[in-house]
Amino acid sequence: MTRPPSGEQFELESGEWRLTVVEVGGGLRALRRGDWQVLDGYPVDRMCNGGRGQPLMPWPNRIDGGRYTFDGKPYQLALTEPLRGNAIHGLTRWAHWRPVERSSSRIVLEHALDPQPGYPFSLTLRLQYELTPQGLTVRTSATNAGVVRCPFGVGFHPYFACESSGARVDASLLKLPASEYVLADARGIPTGRAPVGGTPFDFRQPRPIGDLVLDHAFASLARDSDGRARVELASSDQRRRITLWLDESYRYVQVFTGDTLPQPERRLGVAIEPMTCPANAFATGEALRVLEPGETWHCEWGIA
Repeated sequence: MTRPPSGEQFELESGEWRLTVVEVGGGLRALRRGDWQVLDGYPVDRMCNGGRGQPLMPWPNRIDGGRYTFDGKPYQLALTEPLRGNAIHGLTRWAHWRPVERSSSRIVLEHALDPQPGYPFSLTLRLQYELTPQGLTVRTSATNAGVVRCPFGVGFHPYFACESSGARVDASLLKLPASEYVLADARGIPTGRAPVGGTPFDFRQPRPIGDLVLDHAFASLARDSDGRARVELASSDQRRRITLWLDESYRYVQVFTGDTLPQPERRLGVAIEPMTCPANAFATGEALRVLEPGETWHCEWGIA
């Protein structure tokens, strides 16, 4: 029997929504509402590329040179982005996640992250995906299963497509309630922040993405009365629209127009990436979560 590159496929449904979650990486391979493929995902017979739909733990984005110091001790991570000399997107993208709870519209996956070079800490990680007729909720839980405290952050890397199949994202309308964006060097390492006002990165009112190349983190997110920040992406005719909501733990959003993907796949989807901390947080400590032994932390985001 052949085995898909992404392992076992877990199918969920509710109302018009259909979701495929995968064993390898614990991520989202496909999400459909009616005949609309909401995610720019990947087929079952192909290995995930470009981080499509993957959870990013125990850190999102990049760590400069893979080096950081925590509680006075220096650590060196493997350089998983060798061309830029960085460690990128955590340690769980290719790990196996096992189902521990399952119904027709909900699944909980679990992974034990054991100590390893560069990250000698123990985590028990859980991902809960739940569909309702209104959309998808993703709940992440992280428990420090070790005897010393540890650094932690989480992100997700879904690509969204609102235009017709094969159309570029240029005409899509983006609304992003962020008053600042993160400045970064050529290696993707933050160097500071700047206001979005008066720049091409001001999407506080919906407007077409155009030919703007985006691989930027956004911060200082405006939130609604329920504490959630909401990012909207709509087709040019506004017949298709998704809202990605983030709870208060997610303080940053990375937006990536896919310009470095293989040529046939560029700019066919927009990655809207919730992040609890920015790039290089292990080194800078910015918005980094520190889990004490036995502590469990939860965070949520979703799609409507």
